Amino acid sequence: MLEVELKFRNPDHSRLIADLHRLGAQSRGEVHQVDEYFNHPQRDFAQTDEAVRVRESNGQAALTYKGPLVDRETKTRREIELDLAGDRACEKMTEWLQAIGFRPVLKVEKTRRQWGLQRDGREIEIALDHVTGLGHFVELETVAPESELASARTTLQELAAEMGLTENERRGYLSMLLGR
Repeated sequence: MLEVELKFRNPDHSRLIADLHRLGAQSRGEVHQVDEYFNHPQRDFAQTDEAVRVRESNGQAALTYKGPLVDRETKTRREIELDLAGDRACEKMTEWLQAIGFRPVLKVEKTRRQWGLQRDGREIEIALDHVTGLGHFVELETVAPESELASARTTLQELAAEMGLTENERRGYLSMLLGR
């Protein structure tokens, strides 16, 4: 499965919330997330456009691999996420990654207000993010098999246009923070 995503810089979250209500989106609450990114011991993920991260989100932990971007219009990529369980799961996974040679790169901290919306037979996740050191963003995301990439991308692009979102940002938060 592919994660199909559009990200936009957007300082006016209050206008977006009004749009989300108008569109019938459902609020899914707010989470605080800390993502720690790692670089591979044998290749540079900045060059291969991949990522490995450990995420702590309101007491839950996950390990994620993100493959390279697959198109020039969106932030579409293969994503594999594993839920981690147990006490100190993030700490233990971080220690494990470092033990096998992965190097910590940077932590990205954000507050995310989550929304859900059904559109064109797809579940769309909408995230209103405040990223420490970067500001406000909105992400529109869905998952799709490769055979449905074009229709998933079109659905997100049409939703973005309807919401007046125009400043498309293809870089991830990690890249933006490293580029400051």
